[in-house]
Amino acid sequence: MRELIRYTRWQGAAGILILMTLALACSLSPVSIPTATPVPPTPIVVVVTATPGPLERLPTLSPDQLIDVEEQLVVNVYDRASTAVVHITSRAYVYGFFFEIVPQEGTGSGFVYDAAGHLITNYHVIEGAEELDVTLADGTMVPAQVVGADPYNDLAVIKIDVPSTKLHPVELGSSADLRVGQRAIAIGNPFGLERTLTTGVISSLGRVIERENDRPLAQVIQTDAAINPGNSGGPLLNSLGQVIGVNTAIRSPSGGSVGIGFAVPVDTVKRVVPELIANGLYPHPWIGFEGQVYRITPAFAEALNLPVDKGLLVARIYQNSPAHRAGLRGADRRVELRRYVILAGGDIVIAIDGVPLESSDQLTIYLETEKRPGDEVLLTIWRDGEEMTVPLTLGQRPEE
Repeated sequence: MRELIRYTRWQGAAGILILMTLALACSLSPVSIPTATPVPPTPIVVVVTATPGPLERLPTLSPDQLIDVEEQLVVNVYDRASTAVVHITSRAYVYGFFFEIVPQEGTGSGFVYDAAGHLITNYHVIEGAEELDVTLADGTMVPAQVVGADPYNDLAVIKIDVPSTKLHPVELGSSADLRVGQRAIAIGNPFGLERTLTTGVISSLGRVIERENDRPLAQVIQTDAAINPGNSGGPLLNSLGQVIGVNTAIRSPSGGSVGIGFAVPVDTVKRVVPELIANGLYPHPWIGFEGQVYRITPAFAEALNLPVDKGLLVARIYQNSPAHRAGLRGADRRVELRRYVILAGGDIVIAIDGVPLESSDQLTIYLETEKRPGDEVLLTIWRDGEEMTVPLTLGQRPEE
């Protein structure tokens, strides 16, 4: 306890001494102590190096180098073939409600066939037209005249009178060796939008489509390249820029493209167009009988007690037709079958030149692609339970 008090006492004496010293210092000279300024913290610098994006990593390229091989192919086809595509305006005149004359116009496409000014298009593009105007790729508009038409194949040739320097014929390819999956490029004027390009593939071959006029269009090319109203008559092209077909129809519940379009094959064009230019029409081979049903099925054959389950049942024979001169027989009785009336008892054509027939379309395709008027064919028929061979010389289908 004594030691603790002593320590406290000496501590107090020391404190008095310190106070006296401070007082003396203050009396000698006042000292101003500045207020300390806060020092900001040293900033932390983070250096970030930007990672280049896909385009930044590319070297500097020209516009041509930015186009890949497939794009360049399509670009080249368009550059080569689009100058051959024309815009066709058809015009007819009708009487209005007050008997005034009212023009009605339609539009379609076509393409230059030769340097003489012949253009190829669809028959339905120029059907019923009283006037035709053609607009070329350079904007030149000129009148056109119909040279020839083939409603059956939906083809027509029209002609314009312009300097040959304005005409750029497109090369015709081949449709015989086409394959499903090949590229298909369409150029035309859909909805009046001139020289529009669409691309796709050939989605099927050898289609037979029925039209409103009951004339089947055989061996057509099916494509998913967008085809719309106004594309009719324009070219369908391959990757070399060659014409492989003439765009002619679409299948659509809405009237617009749903990816199912059809084109007349170019081999048909090469067979028909020279005849249209030379004679104004194409002569179609003709047998001269009507079949009762599209196709004989086993159930149909059983119901009518027919001796075969395949072939064409001859119903009517046209007077003075090749079939009439060859002695074919038509139906001799009527049979009711499932609320239908069938003309029965006639010959059944089961083959032509040894080629079996299962449908009327097969007969049509064979005649159109393999025969001409004046050619002789051998028909294999069933009559009275016996198979017979009948020679027949084809005629020319009468104009409707």
